Amino acid sequence: MRESETREFKKSLGELQEGIISLCAMLNKHGYGELWFGIDPSGKPVGLEIGEKTQRDVSQAIAAHLEPQIYPEITSEILDGKSCLKIVCQGLEAPYYARGRAYIRVADSDRQLSPNELESLILYKHRDALLWDKRPSRITIGEIDEHKIKKFLDRAGLEWDNIENALAKLDCLNDSTPVNAAQLFFGKQVSSKLRCAVFATDTSSTILDQHDFEGDILYLIEEAQRYILGMELDGLYRVDVPEISQAAFREAIINAFCHRDYRDPDEVRIAIFKDRLEIRNPGNLYGGLTLDDLHSKAYVSRRRNPLVANLLRRIHMVEGWGRGMPLILENEPTAEFKEVAHIFVTVFKRKSSQEENTNTTTKTSTKTNTKTNTKTNIKNINHLVQPHSKEWQILNKVSENPAVSFLA
Repeated sequence: MRESETREFKKSLGELQEGIISLCAMLNKHGYGELWFGIDPSGKPVGLEIGEKTQRDVSQAIAAHLEPQIYPEITSEILDGKSCLKIVCQGLEAPYYARGRAYIRVADSDRQLSPNELESLILYKHRDALLWDKRPSRITIGEIDEHKIKKFLDRAGLEWDNIENALAKLDCLNDSTPVNAAQLFFGKQVSSKLRCAVFATDTSSTILDQHDFEGDILYLIEEAQRYILGMELDGLYRVDVPEISQAAFREAIINAFCHRDYRDPDEVRIAIFKDRLEIRNPGNLYGGLTLDDLHSKAYVSRRRNPLVANLLRRIHMVEGWGRGMPLILENEPTAEFKEVAHIFVTVFKRKSSQEENTNTTTKTSTKTNTKTNTKTNIKNINHLVQPHSKEWQILNKVSENPAVSFLA
């Protein structure tokens, strides 16, 4: 038997306070810990004198110095003919504190938690309560749209009986109250917004078209895609289908609604510029992810709204493996990701703009070469005509402007 992340050995009860710290560290790391007295650190039983009050004294010491309160199982064990004391603790109320301080188990040693680590542990403990999509909404079951939830269940291959059971089946109830995700998908009232615009240049100075949409999340996802594909707008197409991969920008739209920060009152935005398409959503990357991580082969996603993601997965709009960003980059390798003022932005370059710039450069170059060649040819024959004659005047005029074909 050896020490581990869930097992600690102490030779005597003189190390009881250090043992309580080890219990604290193991509970914070694993929710479980074994503390043995009468065994040296090498795992060799050395024995311990256990009296009538020993177990009670140990139990009282743990109760006095370890918080939140736990109820240890304390037993006397015989190992290699030696009496040892075994203490087993279990608890899911982390963080635990020993004498007012929090510790974490690292291999077979104990380390005091830093303020940031302690904060993370507290947030993790309350993660379900802090998740926006699982919090109770302000609507009642009577404000759920029966048609919407029936349609959803049909797409998900689930049976319908009534609204309450359907919500429970989808994990969308909290003490009989629809959660925020339920309102987002099935509410009768407007639950979310989308703002779309087309701009004349590569800046937002001149707006050619603008439209705001309101509705449930599935409606807005489809409207965002329709707007990007769009119809012809005064001779200017929004985005032609082959220009940007439809699979890529659809995935970016779904990601924007799935992973946005719904505590932020701002809306998802679609901005179509002459040279690019931007899909913007409130909220930076979640769970410690960085922009560099998005391009890493070892990229692992963290979900800000796991219930929203799960509902989208049920109707096959997202996968369960967080492949959104890799899918975007597979279809559009030049796609860029930015974070600006708590806004996450996915940028797709428009190929038509790049081709237009290339064509403009080619035309300018051709025009310049034509003019240069004309001047060179005229210079080569100018010495053959009489100076200041009619022919000489024509040649000089054409030299200045190749478009001139005659003189009045």
